[in-house]
Amino acid sequence: MQNEEIKKNPWIFYADNSLAFAETAVGNDQFTGEVAFLCQQAVEKYLKAVLFELKIPIQKTHDLAKLYDKIKEFKDLNLDEALLDILCDLYIESRYPTDIALLDGKILPSVENAKTYFDFAKSVENIVKTEIEILRQASTLGDS
Repeated sequence: MQNEEIKKNPWIFYADNSLAFAETAVGNDQFTGEVAFLCQQAVEKYLKAVLFELKIPIQKTHDLAKLYDKIKEFKDLNLDEALLDILCDLYIESRYPTDIALLDGKILPSVENAKTYFDFAKSVENIVKTEIEILRQASTLGDS
């Protein structure tokens, strides 16, 4: 069953895994950078899942704004673009000690910020999964 779901849209499977792992650490102040990274990864994969459903070639990019701009050519998901930009900026900075970004005078995101990123990623999950269901229903109707 799991393999059938992956075949339908592999991006959803991997996004769900990133988000589930982030959820295990979201309240822990030792892992705020990892939570931010996993939330960015989840959002990136959810956006790519929409492109996959729309049968639009998926670019090899981690730029959330670029991915969302491509989606908006077909459908506006009403995502918080400011949070997309923040997560995009955190992609590298939260991963490598030599490139750590300063956030509000701190080296890593606060627990509160990590929770904000997680909540945003969860909202993207809900929006994307709803949109994908709509796209699949429309496709099924079009096939009739």
